[in-house]
Amino acid sequence: MNKNTYKKISQNKGQIAILIDPENSFKEDSLITLLNKIEKAKVDFIFIGGSTVSKKEFETSINIISKHTKLPIVIFPGSHNQISKKADALLYLSLLSGRNPDYLIGHHVQSASELINMDIEIIPTGYILIDGGNLSTVAYVSQTTPIPRDQISIIKNTAIAGVLQGKKLLYFDAGSGAMKSIPPEIIKELLFLETPMIVGGGVKSIEEIENLKSSGVNVIVIGNHIEENHDFLNEIKEYKEKQTI
Repeated sequence: MNKNTYKKISQNKGQIAILIDPENSFKEDSLITLLNKIEKAKVDFIFIGGSTVSKKEFETSINIISKHTKLPIVIFPGSHNQISKKADALLYLSLLSGRNPDYLIGHHVQSASELINMDIEIIPTGYILIDGGNLSTVAYVSQTTPIPRDQISIIKNTAIAGVLQGKKLLYFDAGSGAMKSIPPEIIKELLFLETPMIVGGGVKSIEEIENLKSSGVNVIVIGNHIEENHDFLNEIKEYKEKQTI
């Protein structure tokens, strides 16, 4: 089992992760086809998880994924039952932008005894939901309100609080299907924290990926756009190949 996921996330800017939501990728044939395209695109990570995923859906998908990829598999859990020893790492998410105790610590307590004995890298992560122009599933399910995208001081102080609590990563999310991605200006404001940052939600173009990379983002997560347009993986492949020239 790879125990260097945090190190890999921390080392470089502009890495790309594809988020697979098991609720949308339950059929084995379609999931294997998607994995083959992801491998060819030369992305850096596969994230797996979702806000409304059942335990059966999660286990079925991660079993398939672990058999058909050599990429690092990182769990992006939507609840306490989305854990597996077949992943390389788990983002131990605390939803700092909300005040729902279940997503601050409740789900963590429910999974703690199982996780402590599991051969998997656990990465404490401050999870900050930012308005992406529509009501996201995670906001609805967690019953929390995203931080307005223009409230830079609130976002900044929330991130600082997470780092002071000991979070090793900061994850800024506009939510699945977001109309707008996270503004690069937010990332630039937080570089002084010297904490690796992940951004997800609403990323639909190579230009956005490049802008986020330039701002200092370590990993850019793409989910919904890949589900709707597998051909975007070809654009990612071309982009990644240019980076190695």
